[in-house]
Amino acid sequence: MLERFIKKIGCFAVLLLLVSTVSLYAAPEKKIGADVRCTVCGMFVAKYDNWIVQMRLTDDKVMFFDGVKDMLVFYFDPQQYSSVRQEDIKEIWVKDYYSLGWLAGREALYVTGSDVYGPMGKEFIPFSSREAADNFLQDHHGKIILTFDEITDELVQSMRFGSKMRHGAK
Repeated sequence: MLERFIKKIGCFAVLLLLVSTVSLYAAPEKKIGADVRCTVCGMFVAKYDNWIVQMRLTDDKVMFFDGVKDMLVFYFDPQQYSSVRQEDIKEIWVKDYYSLGWLAGREALYVTGSDVYGPMGKEFIPFSSREAADNFLQDHHGKIILTFDEITDELVQSMRFGSKMRHGAK
């Protein structure tokens, strides 16, 4: 009897462990139509696949951006572009610069001030690890590595104006 009880507890513990390792995030959209435009600037995002950023709202609507910078413009002032409030933003998905794999935007590290430009000029370059961000910073003359929470609206705005736009960037 005790042995059966211990087996049941063991099975329950394994089940609990499996459930706790499941991601709390939904997956980013895999297919992005050629007609999808950046919420901020209106550019077609599919042309710049390496730079696409996604934002999932609490109602499961997904918004797309042609780079981290435009997503951050929206993030800090969403009501300028829609009826969305900042608290309606459930998930942010960015692409790691080297692997191009999706990662949770609030958990990524970002390099600024580098010699790498996105579709809209100066850009926040996302990474999944400190080592990759450090390597990129050295190789591409970056200025600083930031967490999502360290990025301010003032920094975003300073990167928007007077930047070189490179529409052929990929």
